[in-house]
Amino acid sequence: MPALSIEYTELELAAIREAAAADGKSVKAYVHDLSVREQKRRTFVSHAVAFWNAHVEEFDAAFPEDAPDAEHRDGARPDPAAA
Repeated sequence: MPALSIEYTELELAAIREAAAADGKSVKAYVHDLSVREQKRRTFVSHAVAFWNAHVEEFDAAFPEDAPDAEHRDGARPDPAAA
């Protein structure tokens, strides 16, 4: 199975060990689960933003009182790449 060797400072590793212990996991399992969870979160956010951008006009039409004015609309759409 592929593996990584990741370098941490002593302070970073101490914090990771503490977090892993709090979760009841080994450091290896904790770092694995954290990295997989982050990738899943990024994928979810990217799809959620794409869905929102595809349906924002429908939402604005259905709930015009909640629709931002045109001046604020451009800033309201998050960039999925920044997620």
